[in-house]
Amino acid sequence: MDNLVEKNNEYILDIISVGYEGEGIAKIDGYPIFIEGAILGEKVKALIVKVKKNYAYGKLLEVIESSSERVEPKCKVYKRCGGCTVQHMNYKKQLDYKFERVKDCISKIGGLDSALVQYPIGMENPERYRNKVQLPVGMVKGELSIGFYAPRSHNIINLDTCLIQDKIADKVSKLTREWMIKYNISAASIDGVFNKNGLIRHVMIRKGFTTNEVMVVLVSTREKVDHIDKFINSIKDNIEGIKSIILNVNKENTNVILGQKCITLWGEDTITDYIDTFKFNISPLSFFQVNPVQTENLYSKALEYAELTGEETVFDAYCGTGTITLFLSQKAKKVYGVEIIEPAIINARENARINNIDNAEFFVGKSEEVIPQLIEKGIEPDVIVVDPPRKGCDIKLLDSIEKAKPKRIVYVSCDPSTLARDLRILEEKGYKTEIVQPVDMFPHTSHIECVALLEINN
Repeated sequence: MDNLVEKNNEYILDIISVGYEGEGIAKIDGYPIFIEGAILGEKVKALIVKVKKNYAYGKLLEVIESSSERVEPKCKVYKRCGGCTVQHMNYKKQLDYKFERVKDCISKIGGLDSALVQYPIGMENPERYRNKVQLPVGMVKGELSIGFYAPRSHNIINLDTCLIQDKIADKVSKLTREWMIKYNISAASIDGVFNKNGLIRHVMIRKGFTTNEVMVVLVSTREKVDHIDKFINSIKDNIEGIKSIILNVNKENTNVILGQKCITLWGEDTITDYIDTFKFNISPLSFFQVNPVQTENLYSKALEYAELTGEETVFDAYCGTGTITLFLSQKAKKVYGVEIIEPAIINARENARINNIDNAEFFVGKSEEVIPQLIEKGIEPDVIVVDPPRKGCDIKLLDSIEKAKPKRIVYVSCDPSTLARDLRILEEKGYKTEIVQPVDMFPHTSHIECVALLEINN
């Protein structure tokens, strides 16, 4: 087995399956080789770049027999950037791959019938869908670069345009680059290494898709930035819909993009946007879903699965800034949102206030601790909604749900693997998974969101 596949050798391979990140998988005598950019059914030539005991990675050199579902990526830095890993598949093929991935997780990890999984809800136009982008700024081989990091590195790929971001981001990036070069404004990274004497580390652009309001955030290592007035004027004069120009200060040598200090240089502290009929004030530090079109589809499904009649008490665990909570409040008697991050809860309360929602209450803390406390006070949920981070639900929360015995659980997930694991646990605790609906929140990437409905076994 050790000698079957050797590093730096080239092989002609048949792609027989697909990995969870969208890679093509070939096998030599049962030994799997993962090849990024290869599609199921293709014959390819690949260079082996990494060999492990149980698998290897290959670099795609040539497509010998091409899939009919292969398309030429529109992005000129597709191979270097690594952000849109499945852009070489047509959109229907991307949805097919994500469908199969979810089904695979549900059956292999969850031990459930893959027929529970519905076909993903896709986008009519799967481009320019993001309302927020954070672009690192740095010197790369003596040239100012603003763009995205290459995969698994801090090397910045210089970008003129990105097809999944709003067009306004391309324009802001160009203006920032021109300003920095003209006035010799230093970058806070040199060839991937933090430069403590440098100034600009990121530029962030947010846009309200419903309101067309734009926020530009310049992330700097210092509060004083030379020629900042020139930057402000350039953005004001050239960016349609500009409402807010912010300086965010982050002095630390860290991977965290934004610091806690925000200085409004011009305009308002926030911009506004809507999801369905709900209005949200968005600050530089606010969490807001990056694909508003699909967010509406996702939350509408969650509301549908909750089957609310107006008489129910609902718990929303991992409620964030309260976006799902507000959706649920339309048809619930009372909704309790729980979130460990205090600034998010402050935002959630503000979001409830500006939307005149009076049947939502928010608590700071761990869901697995707060929910039992609510139950002890005699507040018993009819429905529990969970929207955990990628690692899935804390086992203590799942134990708390078991004790609470809600009639229904609506599980919103950003990772099919941890969703499947948690569904299995909940099934063991007396619940039955009724349906799993994937929603393609991030076209051209390997990511897929899901919403699942579970009902208690009586």
